[in-house]
Amino acid sequence: MVEKRGTTKILQGNHACVEGALLAGCQFYAGYPITPSTEIAEGMARRLPLLGGVCLQMEDELASIHAIAGAAWGGWKSMTATSGPGFCLMQEGIGMAASQETPLVIVEVQRGGPGAGQATMPAQGDVFQIRYGSNGDYPMIALAPSTAQEYLELTIRAFNLSEQFRTPVVVVADEMASHTRESVYIPAPEEIEIINRVRPTGPKEEFQTYKPDPETLVPPMPAFNEGYNVVVTSNVHNDGGWRADGAEAAATIQRSFAKIDRRIDYITDVESAMMDDAEMAVISYGSPMRSAIRAVLDARAMGLKVGWMKLRTLWPFPAKPVQEVARKVNWILVPEMNVGRMSLEVERVAHGACEVKSVPKLGGRCHTPSDILTPIKEVYR
Repeated sequence: MVEKRGTTKILQGNHACVEGALLAGCQFYAGYPITPSTEIAEGMARRLPLLGGVCLQMEDELASIHAIAGAAWGGWKSMTATSGPGFCLMQEGIGMAASQETPLVIVEVQRGGPGAGQATMPAQGDVFQIRYGSNGDYPMIALAPSTAQEYLELTIRAFNLSEQFRTPVVVVADEMASHTRESVYIPAPEEIEIINRVRPTGPKEEFQTYKPDPETLVPPMPAFNEGYNVVVTSNVHNDGGWRADGAEAAATIQRSFAKIDRRIDYITDVESAMMDDAEMAVISYGSPMRSAIRAVLDARAMGLKVGWMKLRTLWPFPAKPVQEVARKVNWILVPEMNVGRMSLEVERVAHGACEVKSVPKLGGRCHTPSDILTPIKEVYR
């Protein structure tokens, strides 16, 4: 076991995100300030240049997503941060990055919507846009912190997954997770695992931009100007990087899903408690999870057999552990700050094994423990 050599500080979630990005080796940040993610841009502007990196304020979010994609192909680990309206503007670039198998990290700090919405208020209404926002078929990895500590840790993991699978990864936060200040342990560099993209080997004249490793299905990735014939366009490509015909396009898209699906157990990150004898489970993510844990503890104090599961991976949806819970319990409650989005995914994978009840909340307010305890008690009446 590695001796802990890090430091503990009181940080808000956005500042913890900055610490995580720097520990992960982020070298390039491009973004346009937008609440409630602005502190990430400010923190990267202060810290990144001191470590030899580059931080740019772009003219808008369209420029931001394309800038970090370009930096990734230049060989750097890159990142941006935004909120819902900015994330809307990034969709074409996100789809392009997914098609190009470009490793990059996007932090999406959700606020109330639609449109400009509620600029400084928490929400979770973007979770389907994060998965399905751009056109066509492409996979997505998205991680959801509920505490500042998780914000740091999941930012590091987002960089590792993006490099390992050559794909965009989204850190799905919300205003409360981003602005809550709490104790955060910042590990020393030797305490964390860092994963870097696999570089090509073999004769450069035989290199094909997207020829995958037969085991991982992930192509090795060089940087521009290293002597490799790198072909990167916005079209669906064949192994050489050129525009694919129908069969080649189908194979490329299927491989982009397969490289993630075959490692879904590795990507999936959930936590649960008090499930051994549970008759009911509360499944949530992000800031509502904090109230959900309190509500479950209160229910247990009343003699009600309730447990909880926290989803730190939203996409790909953690179907296997949710299915296991659904087979154990009679009811699942899903609190979330939207009209009931991920509850549909829970209901889909539960497939009738138990009753799934959505506990939505709108208006820029997070659930209180009583907002969750009340429907728990109603089920038991």
